[in-house]
Amino acid sequence: MQRLMIKATIVAGLFAASSAFASGGEGDAANGKTIFMNGKGDVPACSSCHGQDAMGDDAMGTPRLAGQGYTFVVKQLSDFAADKRQDTTMFIMNTNAKGLTEQDWRDVAAYVSGLDYLSLAPSDMAKVQELGTTPVGVRYLGKSIAQHGAPDRGVTACHSCHGFNGRGAAPIYPVIGGQKYVYLVNQLKKWRDGSRANDHMGQMQAVAKNMTDEDIYNVATFLTSAPRTTEGNSRVPGAAH
Repeated sequence: MQRLMIKATIVAGLFAASSAFASGGEGDAANGKTIFMNGKGDVPACSSCHGQDAMGDDAMGTPRLAGQGYTFVVKQLSDFAADKRQDTTMFIMNTNAKGLTEQDWRDVAAYVSGLDYLSLAPSDMAKVQELGTTPVGVRYLGKSIAQHGAPDRGVTACHSCHGFNGRGAAPIYPVIGGQKYVYLVNQLKKWRDGSRANDHMGQMQAVAKNMTDEDIYNVATFLTSAPRTTEGNSRVPGAAH
């Protein structure tokens, strides 16, 4: 009975979060592209940090936005604007989000979520090693944690929320498969030390607090190049948006 109540609470939370953003309507991808490429007013172009293809940059520590879930992107912009999440990477997202309207958030989210999800390139781990700023982990060890977790240490499998190999589970859980390596590492460490705390029901903080540095490097190494299909099945579910 208790398990059913917990599941019902989680499901209700998912629908509530989805409805909160859906009530504002879908965004205008064409306007979102204009903002992404050229900026708006005092807000610089998103592409200046996230790249023209929205693939992010390991050297800058910025995330890939291409193919990310629509609702998730809107929520992050909303959280930056409300200072519920602090940008400690480029130190500009809070100001940028405040400089855009809620409709602008939806427009940008509509644009990036609609970018080609099937041709995403993983981080170039050789280049990450050359940067020398973030250690690289062991892929097969990361795969084990991503798929099965580390129950003896209270680390839940990434798949249990983010879907197979981090494909994402809209509207709450973002696409983490194919995400930039440095960004994944940095965010997991921020979840762990509490400097990022805008996660759904505190789930990421609860998981990350039990992860060692090695766990984080290993999981990020696997996820950044995690395949989107299972062996023998070339079909990929629709993009997260």
